[in-house]
Amino acid sequence: MAKFNPLAFLEEVRQETAKVTWPTRKEVVITTIMVLIMVTLASIFFLLADQVLGWIVSTVLSIGR
Repeated sequence: MAKFNPLAFLEEVRQETAKVTWPTRKEVVITTIMVLIMVTLASIFFLLADQVLGWIVSTVLSIGR
């Protein structure tokens, strides 16, 4: 079994993080706004779908009375 050297591990982590292409502040803001817009649109869609399906179910159930 290989020995674990914490200092070597930290050095490797530092080297790997240096290779990462970090997003700019502008990219993060734009991406965050897009996510919020998509979440809002999805929630509105599911709200409307739930209302329509609820109306359909109540209509079908009221026919049997």
